[in-house]
Order: sequence, then C-alpha cells, then structure tokens
Amino acid sequence: MNWISASIRRQLAVGLTASIAVFWLLAILGAGLVVRHEIDQVFDAALQETAERILPLAILELIDRDDDGTSQRLARITEHEEFLQYVVRDTAGRVLLQSHDADLTVFTPQEQDGFHTAHDHRIFARSAVSGAYRIELAEPLAHRREAVLDTTLALLAPILLLVPISLFAVLWLVRRGLRPVEALRAEVTLRDGAHLSAVTTQDLPAEVLPIARAINQLLDRLRRTLEAERSFTANSAHELRTPIAATLAQTQRLIAEAPAGGLQDRARQIETQLHRLARLSEKLMQLARAEGGGVLADTPQDLSPVLAFLVDECRRAGGAARLQLALPPQGCAPSRLDPDAFGILARNLIENALRHGDPAQPVRVSMEPDGTLRVTNGGAIIAPDRLALLTTRFTRGDGAAEGSGLGLAIAAAIAKGAQTPLELHSPATGQKDGFEAVLRPVQPVML
Repeated sequence: MNWISASIRRQLAVGLTASIAVFWLLAILGAGLVVRHEIDQVFDAALQETAERILPLAILELIDRDDDGTSQRLARITEHEEFLQYVVRDTAGRVLLQSHDADLTVFTPQEQDGFHTAHDHRIFARSAVSGAYRIELAEPLAHRREAVLDTTLALLAPILLLVPISLFAVLWLVRRGLRPVEALRAEVTLRDGAHLSAVTTQDLPAEVLPIARAINQLLDRLRRTLEAERSFTANSAHELRTPIAATLAQTQRLIAEAPAGGLQDRARQIETQLHRLARLSEKLMQLARAEGGGVLADTPQDLSPVLAFLVDECRRAGGAARLQLALPPQGCAPSRLDPDAFGILARNLIENALRHGDPAQPVRVSMEPDGTLRVTNGGAIIAPDRLALLTTRFTRGDGAAEGSGLGLAIAAAIAKGAQTPLELHSPATGQKDGFEAVLRPVQPVML
C-alpha cells in the first residue's frame, strides 16, 4: 500500500501542502511576468530619458571641439564600469562621440528612431538637428534579466520555509479535525460480543455522524442476533437436562434389571452416551453464560480459595493421582473476575488437561501472587496452526481422548469477556513438550 494512501491524515497534509506550494509557484510565475513587464517599461523609460539627456550635451561637445578635434569636457570623464553605452553619429554614419567602453559591434545603424533589440542589448535611437546628429544608447539585456531573477528569487525564497511550516500546520489541523474519528474508532474497538452498546454520537461532526449511526444500527442487529443465539443455546441445554436425566435413570434401572449379556452391554453403552450428552448440555449452558457477559464482579477478591476447592473436587472425581496444586502462602492479589465465572474457566482448563494430557504425567495447577493462573500437562507438542484453533467451538486435539470440544472455547470466552488474554503454549514453559494454559490477571475494564 502506498505510504500516502495508508493514512487520510498524511494524504490530506501532503495534498494540501503540495497544493499551497503549487499555487505559490504559480503566483510567483505570474508575479515574475508582471515584474518583467514593469521592469522593461521602467528600463526603457530610463533608457529613453538618458538618451534625451545625453544628446544635447553631446551636441554641445561637438560644437565646442578644439581645432585639434578634441573635447575638453570629454577629457574630464574618467573610465568606469558602465551599464549604458552610447555613440553619436553624423548623417554619414561616422561615430563622432562614444562612451569610453562602447562596443561598436553592438550598434547597428537604424534609420528609424525608437527602440530595437540587437546583440542581446536593448537600443534606443534618437535624431536631432534635422538628422545631423543621431545618438544610440544601448543597455545589456542581462542587466534586466538579473533584476527579474533577483526579484523572483526574493519571492521564491519564502517557499522554502512555507512548505515545512505549512506541512506541520496542516498536520496539526487535520489531526485536530480527525479527533472525533479517533474517538469513534476507540469506542468501536471496545465493542465485542460481551459489549455491544451503542457508540456515542454526541458532538460528532456532520460528516462522521452518519457513520456512527450506521455502526449503532449494525451493533443493534448483532446484539439481537447474539442474544437470540445465546438464548437458544441456554434454553435448549436447560430443556435437555430433564429428559436426559430421566432417560439416564431409566437406563440405569434397565442395567440393574437386565440379565447379564448383550442387552445389559448395550444398555451400558447407552448410559455412556447419555453421560456424554449430559456433559455436553452442561458445557453449552456454560458457554451461553460465558458469552453472555457478566464475568466481572463488583468487588475484587482473592480467587485462590476457589481454585483450591475446584482442585479438591476434581481429585475426588478421579484425578487425585495426577493433580498438583501450588498456591502462594500469602494468597493472591484480588481479581475482578467473578468467582463463578472463574470456577467455570478453571474447571474447564483442569478437565481439558486431565482428559487430553499424558496419563503418565502430572497436571500442575498453580496461581502466582499477582493472580496469574497456570494449568500445565504433559503430552506431545501441538502444532502452532492447530494450537491457534483450539479455542474454536467443537475443535478437539489430536489425542485419542474424547471431549465436547467446548472446554477451551468456554475458557477463552470468559477471558475475552474479562478483557484479559488466555494464552496457550506448546511446548509448556520450561519444558520440551506438553501443553500450558495461562490466564493473566484481570485488569479494571474502562468503557
């Protein structure tokens, strides 16, 4: 992407500054043309005025010549650098008088009085005494060009300061003008599945207001869609609990009453699948709770006792041989995460580690003094592309263990609702293999 088009701010700043510079250059060009015209008029007038002044004096010089043909007045003129050269001729074209450094090759005899240009000089001719005397006065055009160039450079010099100053001024003005857009962007960034309230439209400029209203309409549609989905998931899972429990009870009674053999074996298979369906129903209810928000508590509190209770419960459920718990002796820093939400998250991480980790290796559960939760299990290394998909619904690892594929998705949803990252690592920190889930401390949410 072009570096200019990558930012509206840069595009406006560079475009406006370039436009100012171009307009300034065009103004200088126009001013230069006007100055050149005016300088030509002024210099031509001065050239004519000088010729008119010199001609009478030159005639007097010729009349007062001595017998030897020299002029005493002319003898008193010392050599100096001249911008103007002149010659005085008679009717035959002979040079009677001339300036001390006159270049005769510049002067081409002209029959008509007035201005003409020759040999890069501006020449004015004037006759007197019925054509007996004729003066030609020449000025180099380089003198005029130098005057025009100096004037143009004097106008052009400020642009060297104008361009950078204009660029910074335009950047400041554009940045100030885009503050409402930045504020709107910051508000939209805070919106997610757990926070879909309307963005603020107060004090927005007229150009941005339609965008904010369109965003609010989109957020409203998303909120209604997600609420319908969560409501359906929660209601479906809740309604399934009673028939699943009743069917499971009848199946267990059938197992008790059925004679040993094929019928009892099939009944046990049905019981296993019903237990799996009951766990899936529970996970769906947890997922609906996690995605529905409300994962932050009003009062921060130490969550280490909740973790200790969960680990003890999992040990009683059959994980006593593998579970290892490490808690700081002085407790943990208070967390804003709701204890019930934390319990759901930690239980899913522990169950995931017990189910999918290497059965021959322990599952280590620890909480650091700052509130960081770590759940580590052994096992083969998970590929990075596969690791990135584990928090997606119904995504399972490569192991042989069965699961609903919702445990990590529920944990990630709760972490996202609390605006704290759930990090998944494989291999685990400080190990050559294994899997590790890390929940960072929950910071206050600023909305």
